[in-house]
Amino acid sequence: MPETPANRLLIVQVAAMGYRFLDANDALDVAGSGLTCRGAQSVFPAVTCSVQASFRTASPPAQHGMVANGLFYKDLLKVLFWEQSAALVEGPRIWDDFRRRGRSVGLMFWQQSLAEKADLLLSPAPIHKHHGGMIQDCYSQPDDLYDDLVAAVGRPFDLKRYWGPMASPTVGDWIAEATCHVLESARYAPDCLLTYLPTLDYDLQRFGPDHRRSRKSLAMLRAQLSRIVATARRQDYDVLIFGDYAIAPARRAVFPNLALRDAELFGLRTVKSMTYPDFYTGKAFAVVDHEIAHVYVRQPEDTGRVRDVLQGLDGVADVLEPHEQSEIGLDHARSGEVLLIAEPGCWFAYPWWRQKHQAPDYATHVDIHNKPGFDPCELNFGWPPLSISLNTSRIRGTHGGVGPGREIAWAASWDPNKHPADLPGLAAAVRERLEQTEEQPHA
Repeated sequence: MPETPANRLLIVQVAAMGYRFLDANDALDVAGSGLTCRGAQSVFPAVTCSVQASFRTASPPAQHGMVANGLFYKDLLKVLFWEQSAALVEGPRIWDDFRRRGRSVGLMFWQQSLAEKADLLLSPAPIHKHHGGMIQDCYSQPDDLYDDLVAAVGRPFDLKRYWGPMASPTVGDWIAEATCHVLESARYAPDCLLTYLPTLDYDLQRFGPDHRRSRKSLAMLRAQLSRIVATARRQDYDVLIFGDYAIAPARRAVFPNLALRDAELFGLRTVKSMTYPDFYTGKAFAVVDHEIAHVYVRQPEDTGRVRDVLQGLDGVADVLEPHEQSEIGLDHARSGEVLLIAEPGCWFAYPWWRQKHQAPDYATHVDIHNKPGFDPCELNFGWPPLSISLNTSRIRGTHGGVGPGREIAWAASWDPNKHPADLPGLAAAVRERLEQTEEQPHA
């Protein structure tokens, strides 16, 4: 460990890097570089967008507003998942003062990063063609960054490996190589770079944290991190590696929208025998996201009935109204009138139908923007060939909850004065670390 901090900082956020998972696989030195991981609590809900927003602002979702990976826009009466505008994250960034003092910041593959106040950006941004299909591409700032990285890595970024039934831990190889190229580049290397590795995420959700495929993903992650950390140290970067959530074994799915439909609270529109949600007339619906679900209730007088229906649903641990959500740092205007928390081993699925012919057309496709809920079934092929599975029992890992046994792992090449107990505390320690760097305009 260096006696004085390096002049630059690399932050690597690793999806699904839980402390218990690393410890059980004798991998607390996850990068093989002497950076031994410690444990800390994530933020609730422990889902990608909420965690990354909390890290960037050192604040809970009640302050920054990213209460889940998807949000219900009450003025549009529409659910949108994975929107990428940085303006969705409210509040100052931990690097604001750092940049005011002439330093530079970059983000690679972080959510809600487009139009962020940063000096380097790279994010998947495909073009969806009018008659189907898509053109794979990445948005980059500077404009030619992505083209330069494609040339340096030797191949374009493959979005099909990033999400969907072909998603693979090998996608982290491309991101690792691109990250190393940025760190080594006299033109691009920022003073603080935040990058992201999804390597563990896919097989831990498909098979659970105890499966051999998950251990294989861990071996791939360690190789990727080893290369990144070695490159960073050669370029005089301090390094922080941290996980966003810990994946727990999943036993079964819970269907809150089906319960709301049975209670005649969920609005439906039928088109050619397929059913779609009617957000204009429906009384309540659940925007599901792994182990949580935000339930939006149009009229206050229906809240009690909605709560009664969902409280009796097997697999639901807690049903919280806004005044109760304040106790867990989730009382924001974007939160649902009712919040569901799943029992251990359970996760919330978005379907509101029982018969396959009633499923909307997007149900058997990878369609992260039209589905009004997160759908991990997109990680598996179904039948007929090339379609997406509707079998929720194939999902063996889930996340979103926090507490004992659900700690994230983190390791740093410098020693924070106070050992952070949770993710906002870790972010505050990084802000303090950035404030310690000398004022020096980036060349």
